[in-house]
Amino acid sequence: MPNLLKTHLDRRQCQAVLLSAVASAICPRAFGQDAASKKDADENDFKLNVRDTVATEGSLAATHLTFESPQVQRWRIGLILETPVTCSNVFATFPVPTAWPEQKVRVLTQNQDPGVTGWKTRDLPGGAKQVLLEMPYVTAGQTVELTFTFEIERSRILGSSDTSQLKLPARPDKELKLYLGDSPFIDASNGTIRKASQEIAAMKVESDWQRVENIYDYVRDHVEYVESELDKASVALREGKSDCEGMTSLFIALCRNARVPARMVWIPDHCYPEFYLEDAEGKGTWFPCQAAGTRQFGRMDEYRPVLQKGDRFKVPEDKAPVRYVSEFFRCDKKGKSNPKPKFVREQLDVE
Repeated sequence: MPNLLKTHLDRRQCQAVLLSAVASAICPRAFGQDAASKKDADENDFKLNVRDTVATEGSLAATHLTFESPQVQRWRIGLILETPVTCSNVFATFPVPTAWPEQKVRVLTQNQDPGVTGWKTRDLPGGAKQVLLEMPYVTAGQTVELTFTFEIERSRILGSSDTSQLKLPARPDKELKLYLGDSPFIDASNGTIRKASQEIAAMKVESDWQRVENIYDYVRDHVEYVESELDKASVALREGKSDCEGMTSLFIALCRNARVPARMVWIPDHCYPEFYLEDAEGKGTWFPCQAAGTRQFGRMDEYRPVLQKGDRFKVPEDKAPVRYVSEFFRCDKKGKSNPKPKFVREQLDVE
C-alpha cells in the first residue's frame, strides 16, 4: 500500500510563499489538456485552456462607483513541485485572481512542464477561482511546474456623491443571502453581536447609507487595532481589540444583523469589507470601506490586487465551509520522504 499524505494550507500560511507536503489517493480524470513545455501563452491561448474563466473585465456593474488612476502589477502564481520520492495520483489546487469592476486581469505567460498532464479552472460561488492540476506520475528527483504570470490592473475606487436614495435590498436573491448569515469566524447570530446591533439600530438615521456608516463608526470606536490571532467577530467586540481581519469580520457581522449584505475582500497581507445597497431602480452596488487603517467609507485607495471576495466557500476538498480558499495538494507517495510542493504567489518587477 502506498503512503498517503495530505495538506490543506490555511489563510495565514497563504499570505506568503508556501511549502508543505501531502498526499491522498484520487483518480484524476476529465482534465483533457495536453502538456506544453515552458511555453508562452497569449491571452487567447489561456482563454482556450481555461474556457474563458479568467476574463479581462468584471461582469458585475458598479452603478454608483467610479474608478480612476489605474496601476499595473505583474504577479507570478502557481505550483513548483520537487519530490525526493516517486508520487502518483498528484492533485493540486491554487487560487488565481479574476476580474472585478475595479480590477482587470490578463495572463502574460504560462509555464507548464510536460509532467503536468492536465489542468482546468473552477469557479466557486461567492467570488473565488482556482486552477486544478493533475499529474498521474512524478518520479523521484523530478521538478515539475505550472505557473502563470498575470498582469493585474487595479484602480482606486471613488464613491457616490449622492447616497440619500440608496436602500437595503428589499428581496435579496440567493446569491445575496450568502452574505446575510453566519460564516467561519463571522458569528452574526452571536448574542453579543445582536445586542450591539440593537444599540446601533436605535440611533436616529436619515438614510440606509447613514445606517451602515453608524455600524462602521461603531466598530472603529469600540475596537482598537492590534496585531492578534484570528478569532471570532464577537471576541473582537468583547475584548475591544483585534487586527484588520477581526475588525472586518465584526463590521460584516453587524451589517448582516441589520439586513445589509456584506462580505470580505482579500488582498495580499490585508483584508477589508464591502457592503451592498440598491438604488431606487433596484440596481445594486458593492461599496468598499476600510475597517482598520485610514478612514475610507464607500471608497478605497488601494492598489494591491484582489485575490478573492467572500467568506463562506464550499470547496470539494473541505468538509466544512471555509473562510478563505487556500492552496491544496495531495498524492500517493512511494517512500518515507515527503514531496515538497511550493506554492508561489509573488509580485514581479514591472519593466
